[in-house]
Amino acid sequence: MTVATPAGARLLLIDDDPELLHRLSVSLRASGYRVVTATSARHARARLGTRRFDLVLSDVHLPDGDGLALFEDIRRQHPALPVILLTARGSIPDAVEATSRGVAGYLTKPFDTQALLHHIGQTLRFTAPAAMAPPSGDAAWRAGIISRSMRMHTLLDEARLIAASDASVLIRGDSGTGKELLARAIHLASPRANAPFIAINCGAIPEPLLESELFGHVRGAFTGATSTHIGLIQAAHRGTLFLDEIGDMPPALQVKLLRVLQERAVRPVGATRATAVDLRILSATHHDLDAALAASQFREDLYYRINVVHLELPTLAERREDIPLLAEHFLRQLAQKYGKRLSGFAPDALETLASANWPGNVRQLQNVVEQVCALTTTALIPRTLVERALRIKPVDALGYAGAKQRFERNYLIQLLKLTAGNVSDAARLAERNRTEFYRLLQRHSLTPDLFRGDGPDIEP
Repeated sequence: MTVATPAGARLLLIDDDPELLHRLSVSLRASGYRVVTATSARHARARLGTRRFDLVLSDVHLPDGDGLALFEDIRRQHPALPVILLTARGSIPDAVEATSRGVAGYLTKPFDTQALLHHIGQTLRFTAPAAMAPPSGDAAWRAGIISRSMRMHTLLDEARLIAASDASVLIRGDSGTGKELLARAIHLASPRANAPFIAINCGAIPEPLLESELFGHVRGAFTGATSTHIGLIQAAHRGTLFLDEIGDMPPALQVKLLRVLQERAVRPVGATRATAVDLRILSATHHDLDAALAASQFREDLYYRINVVHLELPTLAERREDIPLLAEHFLRQLAQKYGKRLSGFAPDALETLASANWPGNVRQLQNVVEQVCALTTTALIPRTLVERALRIKPVDALGYAGAKQRFERNYLIQLLKLTAGNVSDAARLAERNRTEFYRLLQRHSLTPDLFRGDGPDIEP
């Protein structure tokens, strides 16, 4: 039996035997997989911290630890990532223990390559069924979320799993992080995808209007109610209702919403009978609802109804690797809007974007890109225009200490890139000893592992 290969699935292969790594890499790449290799647990953790993988293949016996301990680390950091263990000294008790702890597979060396490929295909099909679909169809549910960061991809993996159920989800995150985008993605990945997705911002509508908007009203229910109005809860029947900034919902409406969730029925303002509704509730807030509970500003019973599953969106500063990707994405969109032929950002302009604070998160980045797109007179966006949009003083206006710190950090980054993360070589080029060089790296929060070269083992 053959199992279809998920197009472009990325595998992390961990073993301290270079010959085995090479042989397996060739076989896996020939089967359509993208392969990244590591020769130790430490090396593997560095890879996992900077890339997203669909499956991990690891030897049980590694020079700096064992595969089961590494598996436990992976399960804590990436709960949806399947792991297959390989060993030259396998036994039935070992295999039983490994599978009981959640390992996706356990193979004893020497193994048949075709059997391994079959096992990988089956594991990917079982743990990530969407990977078997064409790439465009697989990406459609989360097409609005642009990211390459590990933290976001782990979050999206969890969201995809949650979407299959009807559990209520509470999405937390600062303003501008994309809470509605994530809610919409969950809806599109769910069995309700073909039904309505109705979103309402509970903090943007006055309380009297919010009640009518949510629950609807009948004709004559109050002064000015000249006709019957279907509320958003009924409009979301068979679909998903997204309550943004639910922490701003007035206490009286919290009681009515709780009744809807308990009875699965809604009674419009002025009506004498309730109407059954079938819908899923997704909520979002940037408030600390735990503090609101302690201050009796949010109902505890409603909190537990909407917070069956909790997802936390990172700030843009916590996913800096996404900033260039997002900036280029917004630039393409806005260039079309303004009818301009733009080729991108100058390298120092991208560096300025990547190092900014971004208190307004992705929404602020989009606004900055729109401003530079509207004002630029050149195809390549210059750094000066980005600095103007960010309202920061140009680099030549930095104080001596600030300029020295920026130069020192950039210098260290260039050395690490040049030496592929080899600290000894970088320290020698800088004419410093290793201890002093490590102190410099620590001062600037730089990790050599992130610069270590991929070599021929990394996909082009």
